[in-house]
Amino acid sequence: MTNLTVVLIGLFILFLIVLFKTMRIVPQKSAFVVERLGKYNKTLDAGLHILIPFLDKIAYKHMLKEQAIDVPAQTCITKDNIAVEVDGILYMKVMDAVKASYGIDHYRFAATQLAQTTMRSVIGKMELDKTFEERDNINATIVREVDMASDPWGVKVTRYEVKNIQPPQSIKDAMEKQMRAEREKRASIAESEGDRQARINRAEGEKKEAIYISEGERQKRINEAEGKAEEIRKIAEATAQGIREIAAAINAEGGKDAVNLRVAEQYITEFGKLAKENNTIIIPTDLSDIAGMVKSASTFLKK
Repeated sequence: MTNLTVVLIGLFILFLIVLFKTMRIVPQKSAFVVERLGKYNKTLDAGLHILIPFLDKIAYKHMLKEQAIDVPAQTCITKDNIAVEVDGILYMKVMDAVKASYGIDHYRFAATQLAQTTMRSVIGKMELDKTFEERDNINATIVREVDMASDPWGVKVTRYEVKNIQPPQSIKDAMEKQMRAEREKRASIAESEGDRQARINRAEGEKKEAIYISEGERQKRINEAEGKAEEIRKIAEATAQGIREIAAAINAEGGKDAVNLRVAEQYITEFGKLAKENNTIIIPTDLSDIAGMVKSASTFLKK
């Protein structure tokens, strides 16, 4: 291998090094901070960029997508002096790569520490029962405080979510007993309300049944009275009609003779029955004068 070949190989290797130092490809949703001779020069967005070899260098690389940062569990003391373990997740994204590079040393660590201190402060103002009910308020307070503090860092805090609130085991046991007692109380109340409603429903049913029975009885009596009245009216009309026909027959030709004959027949018939049914018989003095008896009956009918 000649000296010229060695020189050419060396120049080729130097070219590759210079090319590597010159060309930079920035991925999508990323930002690279470039320093020239130790001083901030520019921020590279997504795409291909050419740098000056040996003068420019990539000092910081930032991801512009939203990041989920786990906030480790910590012990917080509530207002009623109960120690609880609380952890959560902090969501944030880099808005300004330059501020995120030079505004603070490590923005993720700083945001996590600030979220923990804010959490201790918020929990310390609440009683234990409220910590379970006021999760939304806790989250909103932490987001507001951390976002305000991280604004000079070029970071935007989008939201915070409390994952777990773990009270001591003794407090858990007491809470379980309380919840069990509360459930039993609600069950007893529900059962008594159901029994009360059932009694009311039965009473209402019996009341309506009695009303319907009395209404039916009343209607029955009315119907019977109306039937009897109609029956009496019909009988009276029939009797009146019969009397009118008898009167018409008596006033007709031969009617009086027929009446006399009919009276005599009924007299003899009834007298015969009297003789059969009684041991003692009262006999009229003028038994043979049937014509006289008929005549007397006829005279009574005329009157």
